[in-house]
Amino acid sequence: MTMTAYRTHHCGELNMNFVGKEVTLIGWIQKNRIMGGMIFIDLRDRYGITQLVFNHEVNAALAEKAEKLGREWIIQVTGTVMERYSKNPNIPTGDIEIMVNQLQVINQSKIPPFTIEDQTDGGDELRIKYRYLDLRRNKVKNNLIFRNNVGLAVRNYLQSVGFLEIETPFLIKSTPEGARDFIVPSRIHPGEFYALPQSPQTFKQLLMVSGFDRYFQIVRCFRDEDLRADRQPEFTQIDCEMSFVSQEDILTTFEGLVKHIFAQIKQIEIGPIPRMTYQDAMNLYGSDKPDIRFGMQFVNLTPYLQHRDFSIFNQAEWIGGIVVPGAANYTRKQLDNITEFVRRPQIGASGMVYIMCQPEGTFKSSVDKFYNQEDLQEVAKQSNANAGDLILILSGKKEQTQKQLGELRLEMGNRLELRKAGDYKPLWVVDFPLLEWDEETARFYAKHHPFTAPKPEHIELLQTDPGAVNANAYDLVINGTEIGGGSIRIHDTQLQSQMFKVLGFTEEEAQAQFGFLLDAFQYGAPPHGGIAFGFDRLCAVLSDTDSIRDFIAFPKNNAARDTMIQAPARVSEEQLNELSITIQEREA
Repeated sequence: MTMTAYRTHHCGELNMNFVGKEVTLIGWIQKNRIMGGMIFIDLRDRYGITQLVFNHEVNAALAEKAEKLGREWIIQVTGTVMERYSKNPNIPTGDIEIMVNQLQVINQSKIPPFTIEDQTDGGDELRIKYRYLDLRRNKVKNNLIFRNNVGLAVRNYLQSVGFLEIETPFLIKSTPEGARDFIVPSRIHPGEFYALPQSPQTFKQLLMVSGFDRYFQIVRCFRDEDLRADRQPEFTQIDCEMSFVSQEDILTTFEGLVKHIFAQIKQIEIGPIPRMTYQDAMNLYGSDKPDIRFGMQFVNLTPYLQHRDFSIFNQAEWIGGIVVPGAANYTRKQLDNITEFVRRPQIGASGMVYIMCQPEGTFKSSVDKFYNQEDLQEVAKQSNANAGDLILILSGKKEQTQKQLGELRLEMGNRLELRKAGDYKPLWVVDFPLLEWDEETARFYAKHHPFTAPKPEHIELLQTDPGAVNANAYDLVINGTEIGGGSIRIHDTQLQSQMFKVLGFTEEEAQAQFGFLLDAFQYGAPPHGGIAFGFDRLCAVLSDTDSIRDFIAFPKNNAARDTMIQAPARVSEEQLNELSITIQEREA
């Protein structure tokens, strides 16, 4: 690192090799301690912490000046590197300290609103408001360094296999499909609006038409949607597209990227990434993003539990169970607690049935009055449950019950500590449905986006049975989190027009919204496909955390507000007039 007039070294590099040398450091005061005639100061910069020493007996005036310094003041010091008497093995500079002979205060600081240390006393909202201070803490600072390193690994790999990084526009046209757009009014064209991109989807397809057969971009995207831990109104994608490729080519290329990232960032060798169809994922895990770090796959118990005297099961479309290993000794209180979990509004089950496979070979259940020992034994046999295991059962409409059982499976995985940090199990989920039916609007919507190609063998079904069509689409899942998704695209104008028709677009509407793409396809569009990874989410999963906010320098809070700069905010009447927006329209 090239040093400047302000410093000869940074606060994380000095060690025993520098003993006896004079150095100049600059940074923020982490803490100071007065111990008799000695003053010890921890000086911090981006790179680490170095202990400074002031001695009244050596230089009383300098020591007195040091006593008056406060936390987070910026100081510049010059001194001699000494071996530290009481060493600190927890930091790289813990063997040395600086005996200071010159001190200059560069800037003072107010008392910070929270302690700037690893274990801070500041709550989430306070730290977001003062994010520039929060970023001084090691945990948050290291998250951004980690993010930088992941980005470098991504760029290095993609460029090594022939991808070009190309920027696409931020001011684009609003489209009706997908999440809500952020709208930007045009001053030059009154009454007309740009939209901020939810993704560069159409532009990267146009780049394929242009002949750039391998494109990528680490790009900012925008969606006006409700927030949660893994969502922000602005986020970053690793956006990629390739020409003259099949689904297999894309999965192979980006499996290589995943392996490269794990090797470079985590020093972990990832083997071949398994693949699972969407239908299998739903039938076995109740989720299109299953966590395969542990078992507890679903068992369809419908044939074995219906047609007795238990009306709840008899009326159910589907009955499913999971086997919780070694949990047959759960107390009634523990079982009641699990039942309360599935009854929570977020889960929505009306109740739960359990069967305990007792060590002596007998069975105890919450429905003993309806099922005898032979019935319960058959359920245990079909479930591959062993003595000492617990079978948990939910019933109802198939799709809804599978999702509820999926949530129960994850909860039991958490309780049994089977979802272990540092254990990474990537998975490709393939063969998604192309369309999903919405009862409220009585129309089909694209499950991914309207440019996703159907499986070649399903194209004819678009006219006769659109709901049965599978997409040439795929998602990458890591530990139960969707990291990325993509598809082979439609490159034929006629097929794209047919897709728009199935989605309820008139020819005029399709031309108005996507005419530029349909026109481009008439000039030799190559077969192409791609994928986009959530960059923030990838960083979070690699760091075993749930919140992407920790990996964004200046995130919004849960109300989509930036409380640091107070955005969004009202603008002046003059600005609104320039945009041909009246105050009444804004307040309405």
